[in-house]
Amino acid sequence: MKPNHKRNTIIIGAALLLGVGCGKGFLEQDIPGRSPLEGYYKTDVDATAATFAAYDMLQAEYNWGWGSPLLLKTLPSDESNAGGNGPGDQPHYQALDNFTHDSQGESILWVWRMNYFGAYRANQVINRVAGTSDLQKRLIAECKVLRAYYYSELAVLWGDVPLVLKNLEPGEYTKTPRTPRAQVYAQIEKDLKEAIPVLPVKSALGASERFRVTKGTAQSLLGKVYLYQQKWAEAAEQFNAVIISGEYDLEASVAAAFSKQGEFGKESVFEVPFTDQKRYTWDNFPWDRFREIESNIHIKLMGPREEHYTRMTGDSLDGGWGFNTGKKKLYDAFVAAGDVERRKQTIFSIAELEDGGGEFADPTVWDFEGYIQRKYGSFSTFTTHPDDGTPDLNYGSNSRLIRYADVLLMAAEAYYRAGNEGRARTELNKVRSRAKLGDVLIGGNALFEAIVRERQLELAFEGFRYLDLVRWGRAATELGGLGFKPNKHELLPIPDEDVRIGHLEQNKGY
Repeated sequence: MKPNHKRNTIIIGAALLLGVGCGKGFLEQDIPGRSPLEGYYKTDVDATAATFAAYDMLQAEYNWGWGSPLLLKTLPSDESNAGGNGPGDQPHYQALDNFTHDSQGESILWVWRMNYFGAYRANQVINRVAGTSDLQKRLIAECKVLRAYYYSELAVLWGDVPLVLKNLEPGEYTKTPRTPRAQVYAQIEKDLKEAIPVLPVKSALGASERFRVTKGTAQSLLGKVYLYQQKWAEAAEQFNAVIISGEYDLEASVAAAFSKQGEFGKESVFEVPFTDQKRYTWDNFPWDRFREIESNIHIKLMGPREEHYTRMTGDSLDGGWGFNTGKKKLYDAFVAAGDVERRKQTIFSIAELEDGGGEFADPTVWDFEGYIQRKYGSFSTFTTHPDDGTPDLNYGSNSRLIRYADVLLMAAEAYYRAGNEGRARTELNKVRSRAKLGDVLIGGNALFEAIVRERQLELAFEGFRYLDLVRWGRAATELGGLGFKPNKHELLPIPDEDVRIGHLEQNKGY
């Protein structure tokens, strides 16, 4: 991977929460220009700024190190390989791919930490903003959804996790144990139920507000949390509310949903913005500074290995640093399903590259099976012109956290499990129709298998496959050959720093 910059890691004593004191020292020193905490959060302006800070952690995919939530959830799956320049290139990503990860993995630590940073910031708004204006009430509701999202990520990846809803005193950090996942989910449900009546629908947002959570975001997340707990009827109810709202629809194609024009489009339920306008260069890119990056550097990381790759005639997919390369198993699944159009928009082979006038000079490179993903592709249309900065460092591709297609497929699963096969087929076939596939007419277990297959194909490279296989009890079968061990790899390890300093119990097997 280029470049090979070294980054100094700043270890914060209170690893669970940003801003929690950890004894006397530099954290207690006055900062010139800083507003006193007690005097802040009083006005609409303060509350708005604090809420934006809670959103900010969704963008924190590169801070002190490479810690992408997308890759953390994608690399353990059977859809991609870690790739890169070799086994020593970002070894924490290589370890996730091979199920050799441990409690000291960089990406594991930082995804854990960023979710807690986000929850901490949401707590500040929820606990300190008075809610005396309609705007403040809405901001508190937004932060309840954000807190719910951060904790949903923690719970699904780590299981029982510390549930912190207030501001911890320094001495409480080492006395905050892990909370059973069921209780974490109960709090998530409570937050979302309280937020839904307050939040606006998507169509009520102005152009500058499209990044904000809405009623549909909260309902979709609540439905997902119910689904993961096997509360089928409750999940179906929430997904139905989103479907009948008329606020969302499918784009013309998967490619359109992930295009620049598709950002915050009709298929977007929850999306994280990035920008190509920072004009970063190799000299000014903030490799070592925390929380200052506004471009999506992981897009360059996931582009096809540039020293070997020549793009197809007329294509805009440029080369990158060769991570997140497609697996033959996924490509073959598209072929077996007769899924041609969507496959071309998701993954393509060297043979197709060559047929289109491109080339991959060395197909024997590390961790490469001959297939290239293009859903989160390093497209030249998403980055700056060379005169405005270094294109490699200025990708503005947004991250899609919840798409309407996912909502429809989760609804299909919830309805199937609840015994309503007719409605399950209806929602499933909406996604299949967009992919130019025929309607599914079958029932019983064959219908469920169709839902499983559709989620594999529609949501490839979006970070859902590994979690789906785990919750369906299929991970050992599908991932065993990749290194997955039952009763261990269903969860990630608690970061070693928090086991030692926070006295947290480690997950089984680590």
